[in-house]
Amino acid sequence: MAPIPKNIIVTGAGGFIGPLLASRLLNDPGYRLILTDIVEPPIPSGVKYLENATTLKGDISDPLFVSQLLATARPLHAIFIFHGIMSAGSEADWDLSLRVNVNSVRDLLLALRNTYPGVRVIYSSSQAVYGQPLPAGVVTDDVTPTPEGTYGAHKLMTEVFINDMHRKGFIDAFSLRFPTVSVRPGRPTNAASSFLSGMIREPMKGEECVVPLKDRSFKSFLCSPNILQENLIRVLNMESSKLPKHIRHINVPGISVSTQELMDALAKYGGEDKLKYLKEETNPDLERILRSWAPELDTTTPLKLGLVKDESADTLVKQYIDSLKS
Repeated sequence: MAPIPKNIIVTGAGGFIGPLLASRLLNDPGYRLILTDIVEPPIPSGVKYLENATTLKGDISDPLFVSQLLATARPLHAIFIFHGIMSAGSEADWDLSLRVNVNSVRDLLLALRNTYPGVRVIYSSSQAVYGQPLPAGVVTDDVTPTPEGTYGAHKLMTEVFINDMHRKGFIDAFSLRFPTVSVRPGRPTNAASSFLSGMIREPMKGEECVVPLKDRSFKSFLCSPNILQENLIRVLNMESSKLPKHIRHINVPGISVSTQELMDALAKYGGEDKLKYLKEETNPDLERILRSWAPELDTTTPLKLGLVKDESADTLVKQYIDSLKS
């Protein structure tokens, strides 16, 4: 008799990372996914076990919907918490960010404690938890997070709550501080970092992308979709004891890439003619957010934990451009 698939909830499944994870897990008969979002979440096409996906449209900040969601997933093996308001959107609407990025996650975690005590929780945090002052070089594990934006502040608040819930044994949690994922397919988002995908994606469609700062030496910490997907699976199966009980965050590995390096890779793999679609135009609000983030983080600890990282800006860009041909 085949084993019963393990139930996994993915919130924010209508975004980018949810379908990315789902496309991997739905090729494994060992998992059943409950995909949820405020909009009808998609089920990735071309997967082997389409029948192992269930979708639920609803408001994750509504306690009645949360009860329905948790009941649908019985017995729950793990939950990926991916829903949220992005960086620029959070800065523009503090109250919305508080409701979605803090309160809804807190209430969901409390419901998990009551319904599935000790369940594996994987929370999508961000490297936006770091802000100035930062060291001149690489940000190490010893650097204290000092977020300069609402998004990073609300992510850090939730991390602390998760740390305490894990320490008390209420949940079995990891908080993943994601790098900027590039190159994302699809449409632009309301993240301050959206241009780091757009400056490759849009020119390849013959469309303009605005780069919001006139500094080609500006560096960002990036990872590719494929690497992020692999690391999510590795954390799903990671031994809880690999981290201290009260420190549950992992800086997901990335690479430090300059705007110029992305432009060079676009010209190399997409063609010099694509550069004409890039428009460098300073946006002071976005530039302030972008410059508050760490341009490079030490990846020693996550690599020791068994996570992996990309090789270079070339591999990030080539991976995306090659995907357009398949």
